[in-house]
Amino acid sequence: EVQLVESGGGLVQPGGSLRLSCVVSGLTFDDYAIGWFRQVPGNNREGVSCITTRDGKTHYGNSVKDRFTTSSDNAKNMVYLQMNDLKPEDTAVYYCAAISHTVVVASTLCFSAPEYLYESRGQGTQVTVSS
Repeated sequence: EVQLVESGGGLVQPGGSLRLSCVVSGLTFDDYAIGWFRQVPGNNREGVSCITTRDGKTHYGNSVKDRFTTSSDNAKNMVYLQMNDLKPEDTAVYYCAAISHTVVVASTLCFSAPEYLYESRGQGTQVTVSS
């Protein structure tokens, strides 16, 4: 069974930082790209970042570029999202999702892949940015 479990969310003041973690099990980690998405109730999901674990290449959404960094530890089947200079508009549920490299051959293609092509996603972790 494929499982992705996120952790690290919480309440932070504007300008603060958080580090989210995503642990992946039930699949061959190096065969998948891992995307981070966020969603606010009533809105469509927004692509935050993506990493192709086989080569470590990354891609970011325009709203988080230069503030967020994603990385992976292939030995631990972990993907991280370091979020700096957080803003109130970053408030959302963040979740990670896995998609095969046969579908997404480059990290730049992660956000355009329809959700049904993703192998699985986690339950999400709430990030709230507020003073």
